[in-house]
Amino acid sequence: MSDHFASTEIAVEHVTLSSAKSFEAVRSALEASVPVIDLDYAKLLKAGRVDEARDLLERQAPLSIFGSRDHGDVLRTAGLSRKVVQYDIGNPLTAASMTRHAVSAALYAPIRVLLREDAEGGVAFEYDRPVSTFGQFANPQVDRVAGELDELLRSTLAAAAA
Repeated sequence: MSDHFASTEIAVEHVTLSSAKSFEAVRSALEASVPVIDLDYAKLLKAGRVDEARDLLERQAPLSIFGSRDHGDVLRTAGLSRKVVQYDIGNPLTAASMTRHAVSAALYAPIRVLLREDAEGGVAFEYDRPVSTFGQFANPQVDRVAGELDELLRSTLAAAAA
């Protein structure tokens, strides 16, 4: 049995959005404006109730937090004390509107967003722009949705950082 390995180099635009607010204030603002996803939609899908699942998703916020991890805890193993939280932020309907045209787009949905405080106390969000990560699929439908997601994510994070 032989393996086939293909590799493509892509350019990714990385964004750093700084805030003058404290880490806690930015985190609170983000978590107040972007709710944790209601996973009842997944139960409905598993039960074959697709229309009800779609209706539930359409009533939810345009962006949701799928999960978060305190990376600051991990840094303690290296002897560092830092405030760092990694979020997965997105929308299942947005993801489906892209992956229906390019299933590999699922690699980047939801979007990974980092909220961090640096060694000097500066606070910032970091993420890779959706238009650049999804752009590798060279699909106009995916590009359109990625552009909308890009703007929504930027404005949401900017509001939390302001």
